[in-house]
Amino acid sequence: MLYNLLVPYIHKLHIANLFHYITFRSGLAILVSLISALVIGPNLIRYLRVLQKHGQPIRIDGPETHYKKAGTPTMGGAIIIISVLISTLLLADLRNKYIWITLFIFVGFGIIGFLDDYSKVKKNNHKGVTGKKKLLYQFIISLIACVLLQNFNEVSSTYLSFPFLKNLIIDLGVFYIPFALFVVIGSSNAVNLTDGLDGLAIVPVAIAAGTFGIISYLVGNSFYAHYLQIAYVPDVGELTILCASIVGGGLGFLWFNAQPAEIFMGDTGSVSLGGVLGIISVITKHEIVLGIVGGLFVIETLSVIIQVYYFKATKGKRFFRMAPLHHHFEKAGWPESKVVVRFWIIAVIFALIGLASLKLR
Repeated sequence: MLYNLLVPYIHKLHIANLFHYITFRSGLAILVSLISALVIGPNLIRYLRVLQKHGQPIRIDGPETHYKKAGTPTMGGAIIIISVLISTLLLADLRNKYIWITLFIFVGFGIIGFLDDYSKVKKNNHKGVTGKKKLLYQFIISLIACVLLQNFNEVSSTYLSFPFLKNLIIDLGVFYIPFALFVVIGSSNAVNLTDGLDGLAIVPVAIAAGTFGIISYLVGNSFYAHYLQIAYVPDVGELTILCASIVGGGLGFLWFNAQPAEIFMGDTGSVSLGGVLGIISVITKHEIVLGIVGGLFVIETLSVIIQVYYFKATKGKRFFRMAPLHHHFEKAGWPESKVVVRFWIIAVIFALIGLASLKLR
């Protein structure tokens, strides 16, 4: 909104000219979103404590150290969603179609997560919205977004490129939309599975968002896109603002979510953040790169899949002490803080590999 108001004065006012640059608005977006989260956080936490008498339900079969977390309010993802919306709507070009498509996924998935969190808190157990219903809602919202994207000439390509291999390009044809749906929904649920310890999910999400902010900027710039031999998608650079807002909102949320957490992200945050990363990767034509940048989320998801299938195949035996993987290390005796920080380091490594794939082709 602020950007659109200042556009007519770009050549008349110095401050208006600054808003013409995506890099300037991205830096400002981090700051605005961060401050918004820090301001919103305390009031929302107090409200949720009153609203949620029992707080986030704690798994009985989980690590014993988690019992002390009982009573901590959830739905903290609302802090991130609100701060990101404030920053993005204030600083992004609201004429950009990709901004609205991405926000549609972000808010839509956030509502799904909120309904699940609210149901759990109301019943004081882990049985929120059923898995089938959540997948159905995610499918409907993702399908609408992907169909709209296919109607835009800039992203109508059904080609899938692979990192590190510039000559390997596959035309998925009619299978592209199902693939895109898998990316968005899979990303959403992968982040959701990772959100199990204080501060564990939000930092890797912020790292991935920052990485895709860089990717969005490069993909939306014809010079850099041609130089790096990556897909050029006009106008997609504006998503850098939204990615920067996620970074700022994530850091603001971490202020309250750092151990010991004052509030949990809940599905309200994890489902929406995972979904928005997925749709951004689809828009920027870097779907496979998301699997690298979000490698930590992939590992956590695979640990659950392996655990389930191994349990069924061996009729009761466990491959890991507990899944997702972060709980396995807790059961092995690692302090929660050590698990979290080491997983953050892994997330940084995957992000660097993902960025390296832009040049090493």
